Amino acid sequence: MAFVENLGISFTRSERDVVEGIMPITPEVHQPHGFLHGGATISFLESLASKGAENNTDFSKELPFGIDIHIRHRKSGKSGILHGSATLSHQEDGKQFWYCVAFDDDGDVISEGEILTKIVPLSRLEEKRREREVQKISKSSQ
Repeated sequence: MAFVENLGISFTRSERDVVEGIMPITPEVHQPHGFLHGGATISFLESLASKGAENNTDFSKELPFGIDIHIRHRKSGKSGILHGSATLSHQEDGKQFWYCVAFDDDGDVISEGEILTKIVPLSRLEEKRREREVQKISKSSQ
C-alpha cells in the first residue's frame, strides 16, 4: 500500500499549477496526546506538492523530487477532515516553488508554507549512479 493511501489522502483536484486534497484526521495520524501530528500534516502537504510536480513531469525523460520544506504549524486538530492545497508559485532551473496550506473543516489554517520540488533529468540520475559506482570501486581498491 502506498504512503498516500496509508494516510488516507485523496486528491480532489489535480492540475499543473494547483493540487487539492483531503486527509481524515483519525487516531492513526495523532501524536501521543491526541492531536493531529505535525509530521502527518507535512506529509499531506508534501504529497500535494509532489502530485503537482508529477503533473509537470515527462516521465520518459525526468523524475520529480521534493528537496526542501518550510511549513509553519498554526493550530492543531483532533478530528474531522484536513483540507489542503498546493499552488505553484513560480519555477526556475527545474525547481518548482509550491505554496501549501492545510485547513480544518471550519476553514481555520492548520499549517502553511512552501515546498520546493525539483524535476531531474533521467540522464543526470544515470550520471550520478555512474559516479557512485566509480567511488565504490575506488574505495574497494584502496
